[in-house]
Amino acid sequence: MSGGAIALSAATLEDLSAEVGRPVYDRGAVTAGIVHFGVGGFHRAHQAMYVDRLMNDGLALDWGICGVGALPHDRRIVDTLTAQDGLYTLVVKHPDGRREPRVIGSIVELMFAPDDPQAVVDRLADPRTRIVSLTITEGGYLVNQVTGEFDADDPSIRADLEEGALPRTVFGYVVAGLAARRAAGAEPFTVMSCDNLPGNGDVARTMMTAFARLKDPSLADWMDEHVFFPNGMVDRITPVTAPEDVAHLSEGFGVDDAWPVVCEPFTQWVLEDHFSDGRPPFEQAGVQLVEDVVPYELMKLRLLNASHQALCYLGYLAGYRYAHEVCQDPLFVDFLLGYMEHEGSPTLPAVPGVDLDAYRRELITRFANPEVRDTLARLCAESSDRIPKWLVPVINRNLETGGEIDRSALVVASWARYAEGVDEQGDPIEVVDRVKDRVMAAAARQGDDPLAFLRDRDLFGGLVDDERFTAVFTDALSALHTKGARETLQSWSSRVDT
Repeated sequence: MSGGAIALSAATLEDLSAEVGRPVYDRGAVTAGIVHFGVGGFHRAHQAMYVDRLMNDGLALDWGICGVGALPHDRRIVDTLTAQDGLYTLVVKHPDGRREPRVIGSIVELMFAPDDPQAVVDRLADPRTRIVSLTITEGGYLVNQVTGEFDADDPSIRADLEEGALPRTVFGYVVAGLAARRAAGAEPFTVMSCDNLPGNGDVARTMMTAFARLKDPSLADWMDEHVFFPNGMVDRITPVTAPEDVAHLSEGFGVDDAWPVVCEPFTQWVLEDHFSDGRPPFEQAGVQLVEDVVPYELMKLRLLNASHQALCYLGYLAGYRYAHEVCQDPLFVDFLLGYMEHEGSPTLPAVPGVDLDAYRRELITRFANPEVRDTLARLCAESSDRIPKWLVPVINRNLETGGEIDRSALVVASWARYAEGVDEQGDPIEVVDRVKDRVMAAAARQGDDPLAFLRDRDLFGGLVDDERFTAVFTDALSALHTKGARETLQSWSSRVDT
């Protein structure tokens, strides 16, 4: 406990300051109808918050969340939340410095899968489980970036494919749970992805079914016919919780929470209304239920997510370390708005009910929130899972239509320069990527071969063969090496305005 702060638990909820929101429902009356894999910050700032919002309105008490950690590093979050009876504090950081803490109570069970894999399978087989939701990161779906097919050679799932093996991966658990439901003649649960992927439900369906087909083709056929995988678009900037966030909650509000979550005020969830065994009344918590989520998700992926990549490498190379610093710099703001208006937006279908100009400017305001303190290091991480999904489709579309590509090419070049692992002051950059060795090796060859980075067809497809794109890319990479990021941006502004 920190200096008089109250350690968060079910027994201490009533002792918290009146400034701290808390569940007004009886958590003892809540039963878990959702099993969620990946109880990290985003899930707790988003899906779990929406469910808690419903419960505070007296709704969805049979839709509590059972949080599951499937990977070894998940033990810490499971142990931390277990010690706090599943409770945690969500702190909304407003641009004016105001902080709004609320204790979230919708997670009512926790399991660490490696300790008892069969218990997790049994929980999935339980008829009370009607939705299995996922935040397993973009790379967790094991999609081959070129073919779009399931990467069956990935070492993480080989053991799960052995006859009679207990699951070790999310694929193994979900498919084993569905197999048990099928054997019992029970209704299958809905699989609901909450990850930042185009067509996240379609991706989950394709990958899960492909895995199942390797285990039991008849089960895969049954899944194709009976299991629902709704697509969804999720949006809320949720930076990694920093030690100062924990300290501020303790000192400012008297809550001793070992792992709170901080986020921006904005939140959005657009979800296809395709569920096989019921769902919470999400629309009463502000979720947009639609028949087709594609226009909304493309808007988010190609404007918000791609803009994060457009600012992070250039910003880092220019000496910034936080997104809000970059987005308070007019040079960067002009570049980002130019990308969104002239390269990202022209590739979008009509987005019902959305003013794209207002949306683009709202994004800059959100990025510039100084209280969120979203690190560029976080935005630069796992680029091999992000650039191919968020930016390469924009480039390909604009190449097909004769649209503008200069800003997008500079973003790819800035990633290539960042991946060299040394900044403009000669200090090391810690590159974080699941294929770190591969991208850094390609970046190291750029002095002799300026197209070395683009030759990875798993990441860039055929961009290396497009002379229009490679000409701009090599110009950008050369400028980054000779002029640096800031001067390159200044020269690029003149280039794209002519």
